[in-house]
Amino acid sequence: MTKQNLEFKTEVKQLLDLMIHSLYSHKEIFLRELISNASDAIDKARYEALTNPHLHEEDKDWKIEIKADKETNTLTISDNGIGMVMDEVIKQLGTIAHSGTKEFLSAIQSKEIKDNPELIGQFGVGFYSSFMVADNVTVLTRKAGVAYNLGVKWESTSDGTYTIEELEKKTKGTEVILHLKDEDKKYLDEWEIRSIVKKYSDYIAHPIVMEVEREKPDEADKEKRIKVKEIETLNMMKAIWLRNKSEIEEHEYNEFYKHVSHDFTDPAKVIHYKAEGTNEFNALLFIPSNAPFNILFKDFKIGPSLYVNRVQIMENCEDLIPIYLRFIKGVVDSKDLPLNISRELLQKNRQIEVIKKNITKKVLETFKEMLDNDYDKYLAFYKEFGKIVKEGLHHDHAKRETIAELLLFQSIKTPEGQYITLQKYIDNMPIKQKENIYFITSPSINAALSSPYLETFKDQDFDVLVLSDEIDSFVFDHFIYKDKTFKSVIKGDIELDDKTKTEKTKEQAHLKGLFDVLKGHLKEDVSEVRASGRLKDSPCCLVAAEHGMEPSMEKILRAMGQEVPDNKRILEINPTHPIVTSMQNIFEKESQGGDIKNNVILKQYSLLLYNQALLLEGAALKDPFQFAKAVTELMVENIKNI
Repeated sequence: MTKQNLEFKTEVKQLLDLMIHSLYSHKEIFLRELISNASDAIDKARYEALTNPHLHEEDKDWKIEIKADKETNTLTISDNGIGMVMDEVIKQLGTIAHSGTKEFLSAIQSKEIKDNPELIGQFGVGFYSSFMVADNVTVLTRKAGVAYNLGVKWESTSDGTYTIEELEKKTKGTEVILHLKDEDKKYLDEWEIRSIVKKYSDYIAHPIVMEVEREKPDEADKEKRIKVKEIETLNMMKAIWLRNKSEIEEHEYNEFYKHVSHDFTDPAKVIHYKAEGTNEFNALLFIPSNAPFNILFKDFKIGPSLYVNRVQIMENCEDLIPIYLRFIKGVVDSKDLPLNISRELLQKNRQIEVIKKNITKKVLETFKEMLDNDYDKYLAFYKEFGKIVKEGLHHDHAKRETIAELLLFQSIKTPEGQYITLQKYIDNMPIKQKENIYFITSPSINAALSSPYLETFKDQDFDVLVLSDEIDSFVFDHFIYKDKTFKSVIKGDIELDDKTKTEKTKEQAHLKGLFDVLKGHLKEDVSEVRASGRLKDSPCCLVAAEHGMEPSMEKILRAMGQEVPDNKRILEINPTHPIVTSMQNIFEKESQGGDIKNNVILKQYSLLLYNQALLLEGAALKDPFQFAKAVTELMVENIKNI
């Protein structure tokens, strides 16, 4: 096959430009990324060899080799892992295969990434960091198991194009050859390479070897010293998760976390333990400090790496962790699982389910420990991952109360910037509040504080939780915590004051005629007009039925392209408001002399009230022109009477 000249995809060109012209600090992470890629390739080859006899027969002396050639100014990182065929090379090195490409490019162009280029590994594009130190990169690769020594050569000078061709390669695996820039020749020095490997890659499970030159006594003449070349292993290789916790220092945990997560910041918390009994396994898990930018994308990789007796079976095992803990990173090493277990068998394996339950319990206990003993650290964690943990209320019914205990809330009685737990809310409930935990969904605490739906709650000194995440109206509607039911302040009837049922019935009966007229004028928009128990100062508001859908939930469903039922809401009227009193006077006066249903003033008032209710809840007016016309006509009428 002849050499082909191909162009990088647009997003790769942008990435390369950023690498070359914008990122300068911590260039050494290019070596970490290439070693990490080589380690992944060996892990894949080891796993494939378990079931593929052709691969099993090939060389299993797994290693990553670094060659520094000062004469040619090249640095080579090679492995004997899985390798690639031509289509895979084009896909892996010519395109960024990511569902959030636009978000990704935005992230790498941000100040955060420019100041910390180490973060590029988190986005799965670590190979391209080679161009920070090299003006030409060559990749030689051969897929494990491919006959006839057929390999692929890929080469680029980062000019927006690359060449690719077939070549003969005797060994499986991949070689990445970097032709270093003059200003980056220091990466050919043995000491520099050793320090980078020690800093970033000491815990790679496979040997990282390099040929070094040493002076030794000449065996023929002991008084002379001669230079000899020998292969040295640069990394410790011992699996950190199998070591005793008392022997591991904090910085060692931090560096291993950065290796498995491709993050740059230290983890918020380390969870390292050994489960013993009928199902033995070692777990080294990390709670990140910052949420990955793509954690809400469909292709976000979920789950810790799964090992069986130190052999990596799966890089991300989603069956080991519930979806609401998908940000947890780390390693699980089991002694009991078969080495050749497949993804399909994993889903049905009882031991995997036992490990998952164990890990879930341990992680939630760690959250509770942080909440009780290190609140500031927990608050920082919660601001990053709270909305994801909250998903567990929907996904994990068996642990709903445990998860609820970990949640933090803003409320109308909590000082700005501070949070309360559900237990604290219950402890502070007035005696007459009885069985409900009240909440309001709102984009912010300030928006909630000005809401008319809270007027009676403030008057009666009831606290109300302010929920601002998109998922809140879905997971908390009628949620029960310690026999207390969550109740939305914008749904159903509210009874907080000391009025008796008889008094309320009389009040409703007194205004029934007026309410019937209003309902007649608004029959296309509302299902009912009734006296409100939640208003003190505002004249009206719109509420959903007890089991109806909140406007915030309707917006979410529409954004997802789902159909939303046409649910008419209830118009609640404040019976003590001067506007309502005036309308009742008009109603009583006009009802004595004719057909009150045709009264123009009451019709205008009904439209104004309904539109005012829409404005108060932040919704768009149904007919802005009609609303403006009604306001103008009433203004004109009022001026005439002055």
